[in-house]
Amino acid sequence: MITGLDHIGVVAHSIDEAMETLEGKLGFPLDGSTPLPDGAYFAPEGTHNYFFRVGMGETRIEVLVPVVPEAGTFKYLQRFGPGLHHWGYGCDDVAAEAARLRAQGMRQIDLGGRPDGGNVTAAFFHPKTAGGILTELVPARPRD
Repeated sequence: MITGLDHIGVVAHSIDEAMETLEGKLGFPLDGSTPLPDGAYFAPEGTHNYFFRVGMGETRIEVLVPVVPEAGTFKYLQRFGPGLHHWGYGCDDVAAEAARLRAQGMRQIDLGGRPDGGNVTAAFFHPKTAGGILTELVPARPRD
């Protein structure tokens, strides 16, 4: 079951570009769990990822900085420029929720994971089958 909105993904040319708006203008602090300068590297999409806390709430903003020209996120940035990339929803069981969405006719994007279940840590669904929004399922984070 989807338990809530976990994060909103945005794509940027650099972390400095993203920080100028997110931290500098909006006042969202970089999450202390994000390693600098390279963020957390996500090999399936060739991105360095950074998280920002949104106010006092639990939702975060994930900044993806693509570094591999052959990867989808890099191509997305080249085509559309910086900005909104995806919505990430927390789930109590990613594999079960991904199976439910596939049964509803949504098309899962294969990033080299295991769409059939088995240690699934994230699942992505194509925007054409998700109301125009690239959709990610991730494990629900414990609530404070």
